[in-house]
Amino acid sequence: MTLQNTPLPYFFGMGRPIFKIRLTDSERNELDRRTRAVTTAKRDCLRARIILSRAEGLKQAVVAEKLGISQVIVSKWTRRFVAGGMEGLRDAPGRGRKPSLPATKIRKVIETVTQPPSGRTRWSVRSMAKAAGISRHSVHRIWQKNDLKPHILKTFKLSTDPAFEEKFWDVIALYLNPPDKALVLCCDEKSQCQALERSQPGLPLGIGHVKTRTHDYIRHGTVTLFAALDYLAGKIISRTESSHTHVEWLRFLKQIDRQTPADLNLHLIVDNYCTHKHSEVKAWLAKRPRFHIHFTPTGSSWMNMVERFFGDLTADCVRDGSFASVRELVVSIEAYLTERNLDPKPYQWKADGAAILRKIQRAREVLAGE
Repeated sequence: MTLQNTPLPYFFGMGRPIFKIRLTDSERNELDRRTRAVTTAKRDCLRARIILSRAEGLKQAVVAEKLGISQVIVSKWTRRFVAGGMEGLRDAPGRGRKPSLPATKIRKVIETVTQPPSGRTRWSVRSMAKAAGISRHSVHRIWQKNDLKPHILKTFKLSTDPAFEEKFWDVIALYLNPPDKALVLCCDEKSQCQALERSQPGLPLGIGHVKTRTHDYIRHGTVTLFAALDYLAGKIISRTESSHTHVEWLRFLKQIDRQTPADLNLHLIVDNYCTHKHSEVKAWLAKRPRFHIHFTPTGSSWMNMVERFFGDLTADCVRDGSFASVRELVVSIEAYLTERNLDPKPYQWKADGAAILRKIQRAREVLAGE
């Protein structure tokens, strides 16, 4: 960045020559970005516009009128930029309102946030404010500034399977490199699908108001959905049953056998539910060598892609519905499956396996250190 003195003919009655700022490409790009970005602070956007206008050769008075500010402000930030470049557009240190809270109280809020009061599992902003002797707004600002969120709780499950890594890579390999002349089927059962009938009709979604439903309901029974997701094609082989013992699981396996091409091997990804390992199931599978069973690690059903489908089914079809009977629920599920199979959209495994294992190892190390 340089300051260019553009000489002009100096006639009687004319003002001083206009000083024009010359910008480097990187400076101009950054200033342009600040004027366009919605996240840029208003003051930073204004300063960028001042410098860009001055770089066009506009007088201070013209820039001030164009931006609706005083010439003093234009002159100030022009001088600051000439003296310090982009750094000159920052606020000088020490400006602004000085913090009114003592450092001891701020430290107390931060240090005690992990130690909730007796009889409680966490602090609220009001209980912390009362204990620290400050306002709840101050507590909120301190938590926000230090990225403290005692109101949020995330669940986790670390598998204790001694063969975890072996099973992990076995399943991941099927996703990343499916075998030739074979189908990869992600199989599981969604048990206890409840047919709930709302006690009163709710209001539909409309302009100016949200959709509503009553909090109470009538239970009409449950149904179990068995599903096999074709990982590559995205289609679903399904079956509904009243229960989910090894008998129903075996009936579902026979259905898979009938509905898939006989010349293809079948690689089934399943969890460690006892019905999947029943002696009668094992005996049936032993007579059908085209079936290959791949178990996810214990406590790791999240690796089975059919769980992603179950989540969509619950959100799209089951959770917000009102069903007067189990049969009505089954009809709704079957209609959803039929429509989905007409235009299947496969789920793709994109996560890096090695990165997942590193994350799990870090979690184990943290738990072991506590």
